[in-house]
Amino acid sequence: MTTQQLQTIIDLIRYGASRFNAAGLTFGHSYDNALDEATHLTLHALHLPHDLSPVYGQARVTEAEKEDVLELFIRRIEERTPVAYLTGEAWFAGLSFKSDPRALVPRSPIAELIEGGFEPWLGGRDVHRALDLCTGSGCIALAMAHYNPEWHVDGVDLSDDALALAAENEKRLLVRNARFLKSDLFSALQGEHYDLIVSNPPYVTNAETDALPREYAHEPELGLRAGDDGLDLVLRILRDAPLHLTDDGVLVCEVGEAEHALTALLPELPLMWVEFKVGQMGVFVVERHDLVTHNARIRVLADARG
Repeated sequence: MTTQQLQTIIDLIRYGASRFNAAGLTFGHSYDNALDEATHLTLHALHLPHDLSPVYGQARVTEAEKEDVLELFIRRIEERTPVAYLTGEAWFAGLSFKSDPRALVPRSPIAELIEGGFEPWLGGRDVHRALDLCTGSGCIALAMAHYNPEWHVDGVDLSDDALALAAENEKRLLVRNARFLKSDLFSALQGEHYDLIVSNPPYVTNAETDALPREYAHEPELGLRAGDDGLDLVLRILRDAPLHLTDDGVLVCEVGEAEHALTALLPELPLMWVEFKVGQMGVFVVERHDLVTHNARIRVLADARG
């Protein structure tokens, strides 16, 4: 089939998916397959909603519209740019976020926890204040604030660029119960206490970061690289979280594949690993009192990282 034969929305989607698979693209930034990426790019270029009914698949496109779609396909293949950066938008927890290279593309499984009210992990306890460490685009903080308007939510990050993007997303979503602060983890949060701390910190090992596909090179390395075992920041979070959690507070943290290294380092720490709809994805829940109990060992490990 030549591109002249592409006439309908479904033609373009099928063509894009085929080209993406043939080009050996890497997926994982919001979408995990070629068909979904081709669909998203096509609908974006045609200024159609992302949840357009399949009945419109046979709708014919103009030549100018086709050119717009094919241009995005070419950029995706040649530049290896993630779809969210091509469209400037990423969906997270059912919400539309602005996405660009100032922060990682929103894609954490923590979205499922947010939409489920963090149950059963909160056990019905009240949350008045929540913290999102390493907030990036602000997606976790703003989704928590959106779905829980009675909460006060702080989001912190070390990157000025990421914080600027988070502020833009705050305005985009009309959130009124969140604030963003510059902080190296807890360093600027002296005296602040939270009922719930959530974090999706950098947890990719040095070796894995160096070997990542080209798509990831468009994202800030600050949001990915985390030492030889991926735990440089996670250990600091585990060490310092008790100082900022209320007495019955809870920490939720994503560590991805670094789960294995963490459980090997701290086998005695009772981490509860979350089972998502698609299975376990390296997210744990831990109670403040357990972090206090094991703080001496955690501190030794964290302090050794410098």
